[in-house]
Amino acid sequence: MHSVIRLFTFPPGRFLRLSSLCLPLCVSLNLHAADDSFAKVEIKATRLTDTSYLFIGAGGNIGVSAGKDGILIIDDQFAPLADKISRALANIQPGAPRYVINTHYHGDHTGGNGHFGQQATIMAHHNVLKRLAADNKLPASALPVITYDQHIGVHFNGDTLQVMYLGPGHTDGDSIVLWDDKSLVHMGDLFFKDRFPYIDLDAGGSVGGYRDNVAQVLTLLSDTTQVIPGHGELATKADLQRFKLMLDESIAWMQQQLQAGQSLTQLKAQGIPAPWKDWGWQFVSEEQWIETLYQGLQ
Repeated sequence: MHSVIRLFTFPPGRFLRLSSLCLPLCVSLNLHAADDSFAKVEIKATRLTDTSYLFIGAGGNIGVSAGKDGILIIDDQFAPLADKISRALANIQPGAPRYVINTHYHGDHTGGNGHFGQQATIMAHHNVLKRLAADNKLPASALPVITYDQHIGVHFNGDTLQVMYLGPGHTDGDSIVLWDDKSLVHMGDLFFKDRFPYIDLDAGGSVGGYRDNVAQVLTLLSDTTQVIPGHGELATKADLQRFKLMLDESIAWMQQQLQAGQSLTQLKAQGIPAPWKDWGWQFVSEEQWIETLYQGLQ
């Protein structure tokens, strides 16, 4: 039985619009204080295809391609977990990763860049480099070397991975990674399985753009595509469709309330429509989701 601790954090130095999130998240951003928690984290590996795996530990989920060409990873969680991630990779195949793809810039997805970037080539959207480079505490090895505007194809281990930027959503630099045979997609934080998402409005995120990006991804998948969310267990296209329905109904509800002149206080007292009330979680409660919708749709 694996003991898996999931930590979720937002980028250092950012002031969140969701003020009630600030205290617990500011605490979680202090990685020294979290050392004990990281020490207890185990990396759980699940094989998805002949050459691909899902790693769940703490922070964003990691996608792995391992085969004759070497190892490629999609996101790399928190810096203190780099050695554990390396050991989990070694259990699959010897050798350090040759490539790292960052789905966006948040530290729970890019914290391992400084470690893995010493040997691997990191690739990400232009805005990921821009935001990471603005942090003068990061070493040069943590920065993407290959960046793109809309799309890049990666031919590796007999697969073709389509790395696609769909526009502002969770942040202004999110990418999905879709296997060309539609066997697998890594959504980054454009998908939180059965949870309200965090949309970083202060980092170029967009409520409407987030929903539209999810809608676009759904048109690219088959019914059997395995879906790696940024946070949560391995999912299906049906799970992503349910997530899209939640987004649609949340946005429609908020737009109606705004037209009726409802205040944020009134909306929090009223609550989100009944089908979605249980989608609140430790870091994005129902009230915080309402606040994101209210601010993002004004």
